[in-house]
Amino acid sequence: MEMIHLKINGIPVEVPAGSTVLEAAKAANVDIPTLCYLKDVNCIGACRICVVEITGARGLVAACTHPAAEGMEVFTNTPKVRKSRKTTLELLLSNHKKKCLSCVRANNCELQKLSVAYGADEDRFMPEEMNKPIDDSTPFLVRDNNKCIQCMRCVAACKNVQSVSVIGNIRRGFNVHVGSAFDMPLASTACVGCGQCIVSCPVGALTEKSSEKKVWDAIADPEKKVVFFTAPSIRATLGEEFGNPVGTNVEGKMVAAIRRLGDVNIFNMDVTADLTIMEEANELIERIQNKGTLPMFTSCCPGWVKFCEHFYPDFLPHLSSCKSPQQMFGALLKSYYCQKNGIDPKNLFVVSVIPCTAKKFEVTREEQRNGDYDDVDVALTTRELGRMIREAGIDFNALPDEKFDDPFEIASGAGAIFGATGGVMEAALRTAAVKLDGKCEPLEFHDVRGTKGLKEATYTVGGVTVKVAVASGLANAREIIDGILSGERDYQFVEIMACPGGCINGGGQPVQSDAVRNFVDLKAIRAKALYDADSSMKLRMSHESPVCDMLYKEFFEAPGAHNAHKYLHTTYVKRGKYQD
Repeated sequence: MEMIHLKINGIPVEVPAGSTVLEAAKAANVDIPTLCYLKDVNCIGACRICVVEITGARGLVAACTHPAAEGMEVFTNTPKVRKSRKTTLELLLSNHKKKCLSCVRANNCELQKLSVAYGADEDRFMPEEMNKPIDDSTPFLVRDNNKCIQCMRCVAACKNVQSVSVIGNIRRGFNVHVGSAFDMPLASTACVGCGQCIVSCPVGALTEKSSEKKVWDAIADPEKKVVFFTAPSIRATLGEEFGNPVGTNVEGKMVAAIRRLGDVNIFNMDVTADLTIMEEANELIERIQNKGTLPMFTSCCPGWVKFCEHFYPDFLPHLSSCKSPQQMFGALLKSYYCQKNGIDPKNLFVVSVIPCTAKKFEVTREEQRNGDYDDVDVALTTRELGRMIREAGIDFNALPDEKFDDPFEIASGAGAIFGATGGVMEAALRTAAVKLDGKCEPLEFHDVRGTKGLKEATYTVGGVTVKVAVASGLANAREIIDGILSGERDYQFVEIMACPGGCINGGGQPVQSDAVRNFVDLKAIRAKALYDADSSMKLRMSHESPVCDMLYKEFFEAPGAHNAHKYLHTTYVKRGKYQD
């Protein structure tokens, strides 16, 4: 690799050719602030916060886009640079609704952090009255353009990463704002609810629609029995809300914290991740043996399902009919669990804790209602759970490690890796291999691991050659589907996750600062915590789960049987581009 040499504030540094000034500065342990730049999402050099002085240059240059060059001398903190950044911040503040005390991004806002660092005067340029309409039309997201700083990161995430493109700049000049075509409500577009716009936003212009009050009200209601269950990836990310290093497994403290929110039970969603694999592996084998619709696509990601419904509705027969682990758990609780414990399902309040904003839409899907009630009452993001724990005055890091409640405590390592891209595929292959071949050796399917956006592999299982693909990020999903439709790609089984890297990088996960996101591989570090958990377990295949065995014997009969189909499978809806 060709290397170049330059100086950052007089510090000699060597970086690979093609690096930007921003990357070179990081190599010299010098942080340059950013607002519009976000690695792998947006690089347009528009906000001018990252400007630096370069010897010989006519003016200040944007470090995020300017290439480093041999012999270059860069200065990141001169009076001219600091003055420029401060003025830019003050101009942004003049058109930003400053409700910091009640903003969910307080103390985790890039604009707030930089304004404090540079001593920006929020009143230097007095703004006009801020009264832009708030779009809260969806069940999962709220857009407040009064806080938007026009960094365009949300637009880039929606267009470049997800290929959904339902938002963009509208109008011109001072009236320019981010919104949907013709200013229609987001709920009327083909938004899939992935939330990648939220985790890309540096301020509080985009947030999940909060369900915290509903949960607090249910906990306080003497007529309600409240049960929580947590998705596989939450154990690897919740700790970030409380200052733990990225990738810290806080499962025990997570359970203890939820238990201290009130009189609640706390269950392990890995149980229904295992249940999903039992049903999905059975469905895959049936399709292969009976020449059913192939390739079969996973259906556990609601963002991906909604994407398929909007953009490829004729492709819906390729989706597995399995509900997601969240919806399976809700159905399980309001049927089997209620029957076993003599509870009226209407009095059971079910709360899922998930890494995903699309799950907030999924709990409202009419085709997954069971009579007069929803299987899951509320879907809380990791961030919402973090806020509830803080509101309850719980010292998270001082908590003892505790275990999930019976009877939904024990699950396999296959269920744990659901939260990483490729995890569903690997879990399904482990069980399918045993069903077809009587064994699975080795247990690891390394070709489908890793955070690469698109992965392919071919395996021989039980004498059957299975071509598989794994995609995370909907632009990669589009590439796979278009390839299949054109005849250029051929698979039997495909896993799709809407969010890059899978659930560990979901739209409901903790928002890390630019300084972390631009230089730390969050996806890989978070995923490692899940694979480490898997490798340390005695049970590593879903069909080994004693809980699954109990559930089939006592209620669901067998994978694909009548009761299993009634409660664990679903149908899908063909949707237009501009309708709900």
